[in-house]
Amino acid sequence: MATFGSSVRRGLPRVPGGEPWPPAGAAPGANGNGTAPSEAPVVEGAQHAAPAEPTPRVATPEVAAVAPESAQVAPHAGTEAAASSIAAPGAPAPGARTVRRGLPRVPGGEPWPPAGVAPSAAGVAAAEAAAVTATEPATRPDVTPARPAVEEKVAPVVAAGAGTTPEVTPSVARDGAKTLRRGLPRVAGGEPWPPAGLAPIAAAAAVTDAAPAPVAEAPAEAAAEVAASVPIETVAPAAPATATGTPLSQPLPFRRTVWAGRAARTRPAARPEPQRIGPFTRGQWAGAVIVGGAGLLYAAGMAVFAVRWLLSTQWGVDFLAAYPGEYHLPEGAPVGIPAWLGWQHFFNVFLMVLIIRSGLQVRTDKRPSVFWSPRNNGRRKMSLNLWFHQSLDILWIVNGVIFVALLFVTGQWMKIVPTSWEVFPNAVSAALQYVSLDWPTENGWVNYNSLQQLAYFATVFLAAPLAIATGVRMSHVWPKNATGLNRAYPVEWARAVHFPVMLYFVAFIAVHVFLVFATGALRNLNHMYAAQGSVDPNAYADNWTGFWFFALSLVVIAAAWVAARPLVLAPIARLFGKVSGR
Repeated sequence: MATFGSSVRRGLPRVPGGEPWPPAGAAPGANGNGTAPSEAPVVEGAQHAAPAEPTPRVATPEVAAVAPESAQVAPHAGTEAAASSIAAPGAPAPGARTVRRGLPRVPGGEPWPPAGVAPSAAGVAAAEAAAVTATEPATRPDVTPARPAVEEKVAPVVAAGAGTTPEVTPSVARDGAKTLRRGLPRVAGGEPWPPAGLAPIAAAAAVTDAAPAPVAEAPAEAAAEVAASVPIETVAPAAPATATGTPLSQPLPFRRTVWAGRAARTRPAARPEPQRIGPFTRGQWAGAVIVGGAGLLYAAGMAVFAVRWLLSTQWGVDFLAAYPGEYHLPEGAPVGIPAWLGWQHFFNVFLMVLIIRSGLQVRTDKRPSVFWSPRNNGRRKMSLNLWFHQSLDILWIVNGVIFVALLFVTGQWMKIVPTSWEVFPNAVSAALQYVSLDWPTENGWVNYNSLQQLAYFATVFLAAPLAIATGVRMSHVWPKNATGLNRAYPVEWARAVHFPVMLYFVAFIAVHVFLVFATGALRNLNHMYAAQGSVDPNAYADNWTGFWFFALSLVVIAAAWVAARPLVLAPIARLFGKVSGR
């Protein structure tokens, strides 16, 4: 390598991890790029060659150091300009490789460049230098570095066209001159770029505005060899990042400088909607139960005090003496409770509990999952719960018919059917005694008090027929095409009456069970479940036989309550029809 009096200032390396460019010891040439004019290769026959296409100037390292931003923003500017010089028109040398033609330059034109054009050696060198300079920052590890052998082949070609490139050096702004606008720093925490005081370089503008000078073409063989040896760089798509390399998906590493003041207001998060059970939430139901219970307890206490005061008066004493709460039964009325009546009582309770359960299921089940249909009519389907409810109704009706028939056959009807108008004042007397907590002392084995008799009569002969009549109107047994009958007895009336009747049965059962246990549990249970009793009210007051029968009946009822589900009901329903899921 030749030694010169002055050397070119070395800048950044051309490839990642390489040596600073240009190589050490290179001196500036007369053309301003480190190569003497005499070192340019002599192109044979250049005197007779046609003028070449204008070639863009290649910037020196000084220009790249002053304006690196433009090179990074437009990395393909030099490549595109060099491509135009490569595609210069001209007749190719014999045996030379022609340039591959691409898209036309204008809509509807011929492919560019024209047919038969050979690559220009100077254009290839300029394109290689511009591409390497623009796309080779040290922070791009995804760029494949060029081989040193290629640089050695490109250097002579670059020198051939370098004689017309003026020397461009950075200049300091003079007084009154316009300085360059400073931008972001090149490194984190650094000074804005470019340094303060730099002015636009006139030589750079001259390079752009000056008319291009003709550049001698290298031989076609040399240009083809250089073009073939230039490696194609593969650039992987880089992830979006800031100038410091931080991905855009990460928050900026800046410290917090703003805080909420004393008057800052934050809107509290909306509370989730509480779960409701019917129209109220659990808390509202609890409050309603507490307030309602307290109100009822207060009202009951006031009623007790008022009735006790009323019965303590002379009128009250005379009223209780005239109407003690019961009247004498007709002559020939039976005494005691037979065993068949106890069994009927158990079956009635068993069926009534399951009827109430299945009726509530039918009322609340919006989308049944299992259906039953008759064998002879598959289109007439009903839910399995409705089939179970109506089947229980049929059994309950059969049990009720047998019960009423035996009542009149054995004479037991006189104990639950009023036979005298004295039943009403005696019922009022019994009600006052119950409210005053001084309950009547009747013996159920012989006779019921008048209030009890009216309640049994209303249940057996009023509530039960209403439940049957309204239930049949809503069932599939009712004829659907009987227009006149349906108009005379609308189904809406049946629905409006059937549910309140069910509520009456629930209230009757609750009060009845409470009074059974409150007025002598063992004695009353012996009467109904063991068929044991006496004219003496205290004869079976300590007998537990009826209690154990009652406990066993509760176990049977609970087992039936648990078993009343589709898994158990479906096999039974298949014996009388078809069961399906739709």
